[in-house]
Amino acid sequence: MTAPATPRNLLRSTGAIFLAFIAVFVLSLATDQVFHLLEVYPPWGQPMFDTAPVALALSYRLVYGVLGGYLAARFAPRNALRHALVLGGIGTLLSSAGAVAMWDFGPHWYSVGLALTALPCSWLGAVLYLKRRSEK
Repeated sequence: MTAPATPRNLLRSTGAIFLAFIAVFVLSLATDQVFHLLEVYPPWGQPMFDTAPVALALSYRLVYGVLGGYLAARFAPRNALRHALVLGGIGTLLSSAGAVAMWDFGPHWYSVGLALTALPCSWLGAVLYLKRRSEK
């Protein structure tokens, strides 16, 4: 039997996941804003159905998802992979809710793609962190 998590570790665990979530969120919105300013994307509030810009949005969100998993694992007090998977689970839930809410504002494959890739991206980020840590 294991001892219950200390409040300090619970706070650090929550902080690691929150930090990773905020990093992914801020990077995604900042990149979106840059592409809106460069007129790669239509103005905010207008639907985006063209394949190329939507694929671009998905591509950098995948990269940021991997980064989020890496950060969650890096700052986890222990069980790095578990923290990244919790982040991926949160991402899956939020992306699924976003898919339902935004179903008519873009191609369906984009919304479904975000939901289906959140967990694998977080997992990959943790694996990359663990590989890097083991090489030191």
